[in-house]
Formats: sequence, structure tokens, C-alpha cells
Amino acid sequence: MFSMAIVRTPAKSLVDGITTAGLGKPDYDLALEQHRDYIRTLEACDLSVIILDADERYPDAQFVEDAALLLPRGAIFTRPGAESRRGEVAAVRSVLDDFYDQIDTVKAPGSADAGDIMVVGDHCYIGLSERTNHEGASQIISALESHGYTGSTLSISEALHLKSSVSYLENNRLVVSGELCDAVEFSGFDQIRLDQSERYAANCVWINDRVLVARGYPKSIEKIGATGLEIIELDVSEFCKLDGGLSCLSLRF
Repeated sequence: MFSMAIVRTPAKSLVDGITTAGLGKPDYDLALEQHRDYIRTLEACDLSVIILDADERYPDAQFVEDAALLLPRGAIFTRPGAESRRGEVAAVRSVLDDFYDQIDTVKAPGSADAGDIMVVGDHCYIGLSERTNHEGASQIISALESHGYTGSTLSISEALHLKSSVSYLENNRLVVSGELCDAVEFSGFDQIRLDQSERYAANCVWINDRVLVARGYPKSIEKIGATGLEIIELDVSEFCKLDGGLSCLSLRF
């Protein structure tokens, strides 16, 4: 169960964020409205939310999840794969130093985005992607082991991050799409397979027996809702334009 979350207010420079989506520039005012709705939803899921100030130097800083992996027994700060994002980590760390005694940091030549890390109990699946390299994953696994966790890697090629295509909903339930439907690493899970046309909905978020799902994907919402979990639909259209999803917008711990 989670009790806290960290988010970061989008900066006006968000319109110049990194993207491969080809969906056009985001509307800043609408992005702010969607972000406020996201915060209200986190609070409705019984989380206390820490809101970091916007920083115009970092157009992608609202995707705060990538800066750190937070676990009950320790925190690991990343070294984002996009050089323009590496300065985002400092503000997140300044908050989390008050919550964690055991802290590790990924160092060069390692690179890692926490969007490539899916936590399942005491094990972390780490996606090797354009943003997370072998050295970064190796450092994360070493840090995990020092805290009593385990980690393993798998390669991804279709999506920006591992969690763009897969999400864990507790109790052995896995939402999965695209290339990861046939990943041997996930064969033992109870899989909720999404249609390729709705693959964006695979980035959903379990919070205290509720599931946040992107609005506009009715087939996926029906399949996820069949678990009996409470579904909360959120419009994140402006963040989709920046290759971002629901999990990217917060750090839950």
C-alpha cells in the first residue's frame, strides 16, 4: 500500500519536451488542468501529495517517476538516458533525503530511467531500452541486492520504456501489450492482454486497490475492470503527446 506521492508541476517549456509520438505539441493550459486532476485523484486514493515547483530548464520534469526507484527498504536515484533530463534528479532527491536512510545512485557510464523498472514484490524487472543500458541495469541490480531485493533484465524495442507496455496490478495480475505479450519472463502471470490499437492503456497504475487508466480506451478498461478492481479513468492526452503516461507523472511510496 502507498501513503505518499511526489509530483512536479509542468513548466511552460513542456511544449518543447522530448517526443516521438508525432501527435503535435501539447496545450500547456490543458496539461496543467489534467495535472491538477491527476493530483486530486492521487489524494482520492488516500495519498499525501508533495508537489515540486516547475522548472523551466527541464521540459520533461513532470515525468518525475524516471528520477528514482522507491522501495520500502531503500531508494535508488537514476541517471536518465536523455542527457537533457539528468538535472531533474536533484530536486527529487532533495525531498526524498528526508524519507530514506539507504540511498544509491546510478553513475556514468550507466544510464537508467525508472520508467523501465517494474516492481513485483521483492523483484524488479528492468527493461533494456534506449534510455536504460546494461551498465545502468547492473548498478541497479547491485543496489537492489544490497537492500534484500532481486532484479533481472529483458530487452524491449517497440516502446520507450518497459512500463509503456506492461503494468503490475498486484496478486499476480499483469496488464501487457505488444511485444511483451510473448515475453517468457511474464509467462507465469495472470495476463490481461490489451489490443494493439489500445496499447497506450497498458501504462496504468495500481494504487491501494484502485487502478488509474487512461481515458479513451474502452476495450482495455473493460478487460481491466473484469478484475474487480475499481477503475479511475483520467484524461492525459497532453502527456501522451510527449510519450508520457500515468505512471510517469508521480513517484508513489
